[in-house]
Order: sequence, then structure tokens, then C-alpha cells
Amino acid sequence: MVDYFNWIKAAHIISVVTWFAAIFYLPRLYVYHAMSDDKISHERFIIMERKLYRGIMTPSMIATWAFGLWMVFLGWDTYKTQGWLHLKLVLVVLLSGYHGACGFYRKKLVGNPQYKSHVFWRWFNEVPVFALVAIVILVVVKPF
Repeated sequence: MVDYFNWIKAAHIISVVTWFAAIFYLPRLYVYHAMSDDKISHERFIIMERKLYRGIMTPSMIATWAFGLWMVFLGWDTYKTQGWLHLKLVLVVLLSGYHGACGFYRKKLVGNPQYKSHVFWRWFNEVPVFALVAIVILVVVKPF
């Protein structure tokens, strides 16, 4: 059981790392997209953003949820009383909402690359940093 659980945990961590890499990169593409002023750049960003969102970010989020819930299911007797896990799940739900917002904004940028300013995207790009820091602290330190 322990080896099996550790394989699931490893897959979960790999999925999380991949998801966060995409979550950090996609809004950065939005910064450059908003600053682009030619059709060729605009089309290039549309393709890059679509491939990142659909091909990496969304599958990584799904895998993160699947492996995470699988671990919770296997260890429910222990996890059900762990306050840190409950808060972590709230943060992951909020992060999933951020993911959805990225998808919403991706579609908006297709029709209007200057939908929001590059300054907005720079600030938007910082939001998941707080979630990452909090989640890592909760998982490693388990403060409650």
C-alpha cells in the first residue's frame, strides 16, 4: 500500500509542478500579447496560448485533481481531521477558478489583444504565487 501511495503522490507532485509552470507562463504570454501590435505576433500568441492552455495547463490541472483526490480517498481516515488539507483544498478550488479565468481571458484576447493592459497582466500573473506559497507551507509544515 505504501509504495502504491507514493507512486500516486509522485504523479500528483509532477502534475502540480506542470500545472504551476503553465499557470505562471500563460499570463506572461498575455503580457506580451497585449504589447503586440502586428497581426503576425497576434496570431502567434493566439496559437501559443491555445496550445499551452489546452495541451498542458488543463490536462495538468485534471491530473492534479485526480491524483490528489485519489490520495485523499486512500487516506480518508487520516485526512478527514487534517485542517491543513481542508484549507489546501479551498486554495486549490480558488486556483482552479484562476485557471478558468485564464481560459476566459484567452478567448477575449483572440478578438482584442489590448483587452487589458500589459500592466494588468503583470499583476494578474502574480496571483498564483500566493497560492503556491500557502499550499507548500500547508503541506510541508501542516500548521493545524
